[in-house]
Amino acid sequence: MSGLEDQIKEIEDEIQRTSYNKATSKHIGRLKAKVAKMKEEAVQRAMSSAGGGEGYSVKKSGDGTVVLVGFPSVGKSTLLNRLTGKESEIAAYAFTTLTVVPGVLEHKGAKIQILDIPGLIAGAAMGKGRGKEVIAVVRSADLILLLGDVYNGKHLDVLMRELYDAGIRINRPRPDITIKKASSGGIRLNYVGRESLDLDEVRSILAENKINNADVLIRGDVTQDDFIDAMIGNRVYVPAFAAVNKVDLVDDEMRNEVKETVTERFGEEPFMISAHSGYNVEELKDAIYDHLGFMRLYMKPLGGKADMEEPLIVRSGSTVEEVCQRLHRDFVDKFKYAKVWGDSVKHDAQRVGLQHVLADEDIITIVSRF
Repeated sequence: MSGLEDQIKEIEDEIQRTSYNKATSKHIGRLKAKVAKMKEEAVQRAMSSAGGGEGYSVKKSGDGTVVLVGFPSVGKSTLLNRLTGKESEIAAYAFTTLTVVPGVLEHKGAKIQILDIPGLIAGAAMGKGRGKEVIAVVRSADLILLLGDVYNGKHLDVLMRELYDAGIRINRPRPDITIKKASSGGIRLNYVGRESLDLDEVRSILAENKINNADVLIRGDVTQDDFIDAMIGNRVYVPAFAAVNKVDLVDDEMRNEVKETVTERFGEEPFMISAHSGYNVEELKDAIYDHLGFMRLYMKPLGGKADMEEPLIVRSGSTVEEVCQRLHRDFVDKFKYAKVWGDSVKHDAQRVGLQHVLADEDIITIVSRF
């Protein structure tokens, strides 16, 4: 694997040395596509290699799944216990967590599955350590919580690189790119919106993946990296945010220095917490809930009172149809209309259809055909 890593580094160094302009864009695109393909092949070999790793197959449950991602010994197990009350084994040495440990955070009516996974190490994406199993769990998450500690603020750079190399794109929308292979006709490129890549760049990138005939449609602004991701096709796009643990062990000056370092690298301020003392953990629970994009709906039976004690937790932007599907598939088949009270309607008890988009804390009655 070291030989492959050396080849990848050599090409990446060439990309860094080459200034991007119209004359070099085609060459850089080809090199980026080549590196992406080499990394993808390495990751796939690692993911399919023997040794599945007992304890790594975790069934998703609850209203959303959050994975704690960090280096060994940053305090993931302690944080899991603080968030969920579950007693995960804790020790002051690396690699205590050898399997995935699940717990449930109950917050604002939501049941959120929290997964404590073995610490990532450099090279995890290519199978080092228990990298292949860990990456497989992270790829299926609804939210990633990147956890560092005050002594190793720069570790987040390595974590983000490992996730990127494993095909995980954090806090990025999926680019709107369609590539349909054809049997002849060369590369035909169409744009909706501003043209951000030219035909030569697209041809060069696709050729690296042995695609010489295709219809390509690009909507919106995209980069070469976006196009390469669309070409490879197995990228996952997951929201993420960062927290820095053990802030109770350092003075204010060091705490602020680490906070600035992480903010600069991650692009937004991290949550400064102490899993051991509980400092800022309640605020962290709110952040997990908010980043998952939840909203609460209160169900009201026809002619009865709304249940304001136990909300139905759904994702922001959910429609009446999606609520019906959550309740039971018969609700969609036998749907007549719904009545809604709240911010999503112009007046209380307004009749709406299946495609109506609901708002947080709406009250809803589903009326079915008998």
